[in-house]
Amino acid sequence: MFTRVFGISWQQMQAKVRYRILFLTLLPILLTLVSLVFITIYWNVIYTGNQLFMKVKADLVVANSTLLQVQKQQQYQLASISESWDFQHAFRILKNSEQQPNPDAVNTINILLLQQQQALGLDFLRLISVADAAGDPDLRGMLHQSQKKAFSGLMVLPAKRLERINANLVKQAQITIIPTPHAQQPSKKLETRGLLSRTLVPIADLSGNVFWYLDGGILFNHNTVIVDHIRDLVYGKGTLPERSIGTVTVFLDKIRISTNVLMEPFPKNTQKPNRALGTLVSDNVYQQVLVEGQTWINRAFVLNDWYISGYLPLLDVHGKRIGMVYAGFSESPFLHNYLLNIIELGTILVFVLLISGLLVYRGANSLLQPIEYIHQVVTAVQSGRNIRIGKLGLNRDNELTKLAEQFDSMLDQLQRRNAQIQAAAEQLEIKVEQRTRSLQDKTEELERNVALLHATRQQLVTNEKLTALGELIAGIAHEINNPTAVILGNMELLKYELGDNVAVVEEEIELVIQQVGRITTIIRSLLQYSRPGEFNAPIKSQPVTPIVEEMLLLARHSIEQQEVKLIKEFTATGSVEVNRPQLLQVLINLMVNAAHAIENKGRIWLRTYDWLEDGKTIGVKIEVEDEGIGITKDDLSRIFDPFYTTRKDGTGLGLSLSYGIIKRLGGTIEVNSTVGKGTIFTIGLYSKAKDDQQLGPYEGLHFGDKQ
Repeated sequence: MFTRVFGISWQQMQAKVRYRILFLTLLPILLTLVSLVFITIYWNVIYTGNQLFMKVKADLVVANSTLLQVQKQQQYQLASISESWDFQHAFRILKNSEQQPNPDAVNTINILLLQQQQALGLDFLRLISVADAAGDPDLRGMLHQSQKKAFSGLMVLPAKRLERINANLVKQAQITIIPTPHAQQPSKKLETRGLLSRTLVPIADLSGNVFWYLDGGILFNHNTVIVDHIRDLVYGKGTLPERSIGTVTVFLDKIRISTNVLMEPFPKNTQKPNRALGTLVSDNVYQQVLVEGQTWINRAFVLNDWYISGYLPLLDVHGKRIGMVYAGFSESPFLHNYLLNIIELGTILVFVLLISGLLVYRGANSLLQPIEYIHQVVTAVQSGRNIRIGKLGLNRDNELTKLAEQFDSMLDQLQRRNAQIQAAAEQLEIKVEQRTRSLQDKTEELERNVALLHATRQQLVTNEKLTALGELIAGIAHEINNPTAVILGNMELLKYELGDNVAVVEEEIELVIQQVGRITTIIRSLLQYSRPGEFNAPIKSQPVTPIVEEMLLLARHSIEQQEVKLIKEFTATGSVEVNRPQLLQVLINLMVNAAHAIENKGRIWLRTYDWLEDGKTIGVKIEVEDEGIGITKDDLSRIFDPFYTTRKDGTGLGLSLSYGIIKRLGGTIEVNSTVGKGTIFTIGLYSKAKDDQQLGPYEGLHFGDKQ
């Protein structure tokens, strides 16, 4: 019902409080279950790991005990042979011989011993005299142990000594050494030594004297019966997880000479599995067991996988470490089962959380519906709707009912306060608007007065400067005009006196006359600058390029003196209305300034081109660009001020006068400069000069920061 009234989806209501309560309710359960999981994992890691190491330790003890039992069994077997009637009968014949052993007795004994060797699974069994035993360096150490009783032990014999016992043992002992991961590189390719379990049993006569010994034993090289027997005994069916491999190995030094470790863990041919004979033990195991003589109970890398392993050093009859016995099983099935248990535990955890969340979610509905309705009312009030919570359908003593009543009361008070604030705000807004309007009027009036005051002050200062300048220029003009008149008269007289010979210096005389005229023009311009209202220079339409070329002729001295390269780009085709001498004066001033701005050798570009606007020619533009030192930002705002100059020999009138001349023609003069790169002055002249606007006497002159 509440959802239909306010148009808020059930999913939106759920996202506010329901999930928070659900989270807070499930948090203790979640923390408890997670803690239980971690405790279980920790316990499994510690307990299971210890159990595995304890198991492999027990397996190693069984394997070592089995090897010792093999030696004791050999003693028992050889003792049984020596006490048998057939052996004793043949032995009595053999010892009654006076000169040498009876051949028939020897043959009988050899046949008997060969039969017993095959029946008992021994690799060699022979009868040897005391003298021969004493002469054998391998048996000499066992004689003092076996004078009264049988003695067994391990020994390592090279190929030559094996051949003295039995020629077949030499071939059986040969094992090809295979380089193995995690092991040192082998120093040889073939192992020819043999590891023997050897038993020596004394044969005494009726008087108790010992003249003969039974010498027998087995060769561990290539022997699979013993290791398979130990494996079946230790790792029988049901003792390991599925696909876990239990293995037993006898090492000669660090080489596997008898093992059921396979080159492939799960070979295709199970009838003839490829055993890992000739492979090497890992280097860290070799160091601890064979070098240091300690027992290894830990993880170890066995050929191609990690195994829970146990290694125990083997001692020969002299107590020297000659090899190792190993028992172990593959680690990966245990890890697989361990991870499977964790996944099962996690699945149970998720299932419990889902059930708990569903129960909490359903149980919170009755509590959350009134809260969600209150939330909807609050949201509606925030959007501007004038509604109240009203009755929630709960008991009057319920905390949510009291909360709703307090909230409705607060909304009523808030509405009254808002009405009061709104009325006060409207009155304040009217007063602020009145004060703002009055302040704006006064500010505008003040700005106009300040601008008028600034312009008046600037005009007064300029008038004073121009008045003083006019008086100075008038005196200078009077003094200069007299010499120029004399020069001009003498030039005319010189032309008259030379007569026909005037052609030789006629060009120079004309140049002097022109320069005198230019002096006169400059004097007139100075007077014009100081009293601009008294002069009205005539203008006429004429092309710009001839004027620019004439300027280059007049300014060539300054250009050559500065050793600059002049680049001309004259493309203007239109004509403009100008006063030729005044434009020459402006251009000469810009060219001289450009030449002086270049400290060393550089270039000056002089360009003329048509001034286009909306595709139509409205005039001509003249550019003077140099590679000089440039003008700083502070100087750039004042270069057109009268009497402002940065040159020691400058008067500060050139650019201001040029600015005034161009502006009185209605044209434009712009400047762009980059310090260290150069400056560009651009003059824009209209085809029709705008001098008919009745400019005031000081219009066109540049004052202060006017551009």
